[in-house]
Amino acid sequence: MDKSWMHSDRRSKAYEFGVEAFLNFAVENLLTTTHIHCPCVKCVNLKLFGVGIIRDHVYFNGIDQSYKNWTFHGEPWEATTNASRNVEEDDGHGRYSFVSEEIDMDDNDFGDFGSNPYEFANVIGDGDQPVYPGCRKYTKLSALVKLYNLKAKHGMSDVCFTELLILQGDLLPEGNTIPTSMYEAKKTLCALGLSYEKMHACPNDCILYRKKYEDSTNCPTCGISRWKEGKDSILKEGVPAKVVWYFPPIPRFKRMFQSHETAKSLTWHAARKSIDGQMSHPADSPSWKLLDDKWPEFGDEPRNLRLALSSDGFNLHCSLSTRYSCWPVILVTYNLPPWLCMKRKFMMLTLLISGPKQPENDIDVYLEPLIDDLKSLWDGIRGVYDAHNGEYFTLRAALMWTINDFPAYGNLSGCVVKGYKACPICGDDTPSHRLKNGHKICYIGHRKWLPINHPYRRQRAAFNGKPEYGIPPEPLTGEEVLHMVENGDRVCWKKKSIFFDLEYWKYLPVRHALDVMHIEKNVCDSIIGTLLEIPGKNKDGIAARLDLLNMGVKTDFQPEYGERRTRLPPGPWNLSRAEKREVCNSFYGMKVPEGYSSNIKNLVSLQDSRLLGLKSHDCHTLMQQLLPVAIRSVLEKPARYAITRLCFFFNAICAKTVDVSKLDKLEEDVVVTLCLLEKYFSPSFFDIMVHLVVHLVREVRLCGPVYFRWMYPFERFMKVLKGYVQNRTRPEGCIAERYIAEEAVEFCTQHLSNVSTVGVNSSQKMGVSKPLSGCTNTEEILPYIEQHMIHIKTAYPKFRKRTKWLQDKHNSTFIQWLRFKFKVNLRKTVMKYQKI
Repeated sequence: MDKSWMHSDRRSKAYEFGVEAFLNFAVENLLTTTHIHCPCVKCVNLKLFGVGIIRDHVYFNGIDQSYKNWTFHGEPWEATTNASRNVEEDDGHGRYSFVSEEIDMDDNDFGDFGSNPYEFANVIGDGDQPVYPGCRKYTKLSALVKLYNLKAKHGMSDVCFTELLILQGDLLPEGNTIPTSMYEAKKTLCALGLSYEKMHACPNDCILYRKKYEDSTNCPTCGISRWKEGKDSILKEGVPAKVVWYFPPIPRFKRMFQSHETAKSLTWHAARKSIDGQMSHPADSPSWKLLDDKWPEFGDEPRNLRLALSSDGFNLHCSLSTRYSCWPVILVTYNLPPWLCMKRKFMMLTLLISGPKQPENDIDVYLEPLIDDLKSLWDGIRGVYDAHNGEYFTLRAALMWTINDFPAYGNLSGCVVKGYKACPICGDDTPSHRLKNGHKICYIGHRKWLPINHPYRRQRAAFNGKPEYGIPPEPLTGEEVLHMVENGDRVCWKKKSIFFDLEYWKYLPVRHALDVMHIEKNVCDSIIGTLLEIPGKNKDGIAARLDLLNMGVKTDFQPEYGERRTRLPPGPWNLSRAEKREVCNSFYGMKVPEGYSSNIKNLVSLQDSRLLGLKSHDCHTLMQQLLPVAIRSVLEKPARYAITRLCFFFNAICAKTVDVSKLDKLEEDVVVTLCLLEKYFSPSFFDIMVHLVVHLVREVRLCGPVYFRWMYPFERFMKVLKGYVQNRTRPEGCIAERYIAEEAVEFCTQHLSNVSTVGVNSSQKMGVSKPLSGCTNTEEILPYIEQHMIHIKTAYPKFRKRTKWLQDKHNSTFIQWLRFKFKVNLRKTVMKYQKI
């Protein structure tokens, strides 16, 4: 058929006749239902409507001009090879000219905007249109992307952005093409982005209405209606009771390879220079190498993706209430270099589970479409275009582990995270003990991780009144876990996780990573709460002292009952009122560099000697640096020594580069530290979070540095998602619409010059100077010192005399002098002075 009308003016007769011919053709080839796919630029063949609605859509929105082969409407697919396409070329001013190029097409390239790199030139109709007559610097599209980028970066509201567009239109000469409203701007940008799918779900989290349940109106499990019930108890036909928003990852992965710079960065791990015995990236870890060794065909292709998944709930309504909880599911790609892979730009939202209640153990129901796509990615997606190498290849991907807080860890893995068997690594051998008076379970007994001849094993009174002759439990493999859950073991496992549907999942040594961020925060809260006796966080009290008496240990600290009140003798963990005031004054007077942490002064309450409102990053800085300084002269030496050792352990484990040869010593030290804490603190102090510290070194050894597996970047990304909400009655819809609009902006920035991107710092953009966090030797570091030497010389005049040393690339004298001068790692020093 003649399809030239698709490029005609929508007001012309040619377009009108073409639309009618197209609709007649689609109706003639209609086989099953009374509805057909809508090919307008908004629906892009994802939605089904009647002929009348489609006619309106095609007139109002325009037809998708990339839809050249009408396979959704009865036209057979004809594989074409060496098809001539128009390829865009930037003329240096953000505009495009088009040249013809011969390419090979694959079956999988058709109909997928994310897989065909040449459809971008056809979709952008405004690419060559100047922003006003005579403008040579900006086109309509590049100007709009820059403006929308400002909105996305700074959280500008829709009303504010509309007024900014109106002001821009008034300031520019007549005839300018700047949109006059947010609606028009969004209409242009959304045509360039990828879409999402809305799936109906049972309100009781039983099923998704897809596949065999697609046409069901009631849940086959609980019998509840699919449709929402109104205030008058009448079902609203067609209005779903619960919706899941799914953002398919496969077309988004394809689009990542369309960018020349991103495609190059996705193979960074294969070209990097790694140092034996050092781990600075998951590519250095045994988990990464296991995939390469067990499936060589997967490891031989460096473009195959290694992924991590994170999910957590957050409240969309900017309050501390838990009455409403929305659950996003986010993917990150480890193929990227360290300075990019955990950035907002490369965090991919895949699922948005609407509230108000948490899915809990039924989260597997909502993960079904994502798991189906992960299976397809493992089998391979043909016809993915690599812009860096200029060729098509078969893309595969593997999920390496999940990253969650501890309750979500239990929901995704299916293991029990409460009670006697709360440790998912120890399993049945979890060292647990129930406290009779405290009515809680404590996790003491870390002496079994000590060497068999260690003197602590024979000491009784200092610990639980018994010697310790046990050996540390062996972590279960994935195959053993799968065998247990399939045979109905309900002691440690609640369900079979849906991730076991992935072929490779049971062979991974670490399937669900422990989150160091939440572990560190909970341990810090317990220490601070116990030392300063903060209500609700204090692990000491009458019940804790009675439990010591029942266990027959530390009997000197049992409560003394009087006529008016009960007195608790001071223990090694107790501070006097003057000592508490001294600790708080120490925190109150601390000054840290800008951006290091929040203002510690604002967290201190001198009136009642407490620390209030500690966030996760505040606890991080306290445990890493500040707490040992504050307690250095107030606490008894044994308890102070144990706490300081624990702080040094968290400092060491969070390093950007891990020395594998030191991990055994680090593991021995943390076991001794936990045993010291058992000697000087009451058993009530040892909740499950304190126990999990003993397993952190194991995961570092298997997975690499901690900062690739903690929740900090995901929590920041959820803050961004929360900022998307403008309509409180439709929060998930706001997030979905603004997310795909930002995706469109990101896609445009890859093809337009002089347009900055969202989610990557200016010093970390691809194509600009590489940050120093990935440097591993002197040859890599020195060029960046040269680049920023002017700033360093300004800050420290003594550097001027030593600039000549930079002429010799292999001279390490300058490096040694810097390390001696600042007592810190060189990379951190230079990055610090880049900001001056």
